[in-house]
Order: sequence, then structure tokens, then C-alpha cells
Amino acid sequence: MTHHVVPIRIYLLVFAALILLTAATVIGSLYDLGGGRLHYANAVVAITIAMTKATLVVLYFMHVRYSNRLIWVFVGAGALWMAILLVLLMADFLTRSWLPIATWGG
Repeated sequence: MTHHVVPIRIYLLVFAALILLTAATVIGSLYDLGGGRLHYANAVVAITIAMTKATLVVLYFMHVRYSNRLIWVFVGAGALWMAILLVLLMADFLTRSWLPIATWGG
């Protein structure tokens, strides 16, 4: 069984992308992207950035990009399960508008 040798340059580029995406998460958290009907826009942006970072980690640092197809099947099954959980999470989150807003002090 042969192993694919990944150049250090690729690891450094992926690392730089992860750092930039982390900075984008921090910068995105400083702004209120919602307003009106889009009160969940910050959550969507944060989850999208997190999924992009997780994909980079899985593909390059866990060497899935160069693995055989059986590994890809299991990664795909995990991604499908994660998508199901995210859909259920967003369905719950979007139906919470009927809850009263808690205020401090009474």
C-alpha cells in the first residue's frame, strides 16, 4: 500500500486558510447581519465558516483527500448525518419566535 506524500506547502496554505477563516468568524461576530426577518443570518454565516474549516481539516490534515473510496463513503455518511442534524437544528431555531424575550430584573 502506497501513501501519498503531501508537500509542506499544501499544509501551510491550508493552515493559512484556517487562520483567515477564523479571523472571518471573529469579524463576522462583531456585526449584526440580521435585521427584520433575517435575524438568524449571523448563525448561518458562522455555521458556513465552521463547516468550511471542518472540511479543510478532514480533507488535508486527516488525509481523506488521498484515501480510497471506502473512506470517502464513511466521510460522506458522516456529512449526511451532520446535514440532517443541522436541518433539525435550524428548524428548531426558526420556530422559537413565539417564546417571550427574557429581561433581567423583572
